[in-house]
Amino acid sequence: MTRDISDSEAERHRAKMVNRKAVQDAEVSEKTIEKGLLMVHTGPGKGKSTAAFGLALRMLGTGRRVGVVQFIKGAWSTGEQQALALFGDRVAWRTMGEGFTWDTQDLKRDVAAASKAWEEAKLFMADETIGLVVLDELNIALRYDYLSLEEVVETLQARRPGLHVVVTGRNAKQPLLDAADMVTEMTLVKHHFRAGVKAQSGIEF
Repeated sequence: MTRDISDSEAERHRAKMVNRKAVQDAEVSEKTIEKGLLMVHTGPGKGKSTAAFGLALRMLGTGRRVGVVQFIKGAWSTGEQQALALFGDRVAWRTMGEGFTWDTQDLKRDVAAASKAWEEAKLFMADETIGLVVLDELNIALRYDYLSLEEVVETLQARRPGLHVVVTGRNAKQPLLDAADMVTEMTLVKHHFRAGVKAQSGIEF
């Protein structure tokens, strides 16, 4: 169903969009810096890792490689891992966590796993064939002090110039937010889990 649009309304719209395009083009032309970005996806809402894997797909579409390190999530199979595996060696994936801390209930194991994951992350960041590194749930490891926040932030800031890094997880700490080029906070408005809907394949994993 379409509504009738008068010639005068169409002309007003055209003139408005001409002005809008001029403003937009001028703003875009002012942006001249090209650099690797440090991006943080945080907040209580769903979609932080999902958005990061969307970036991974976009990077792959440009022909560049992607490295993924999962800090907390255990070694269960996920849809995103299976999908990205179809890209072969263009995706380097390391699931280093042993599950959430309430599952392991072992601080020493959690700290050891996070330390190993961070070492893998540094290897990926040093690999010049990789254009994007996804540090999935790193914020959780930092929240529980499994890793040195100061060391992590310093290493991320000192990464090679063209490397993009995206960090996910709730409760991102302020020094990381301050160091980031972009911070997105996912806001929880409504979640089906609270209505009794369990985690489902293809949606949560």
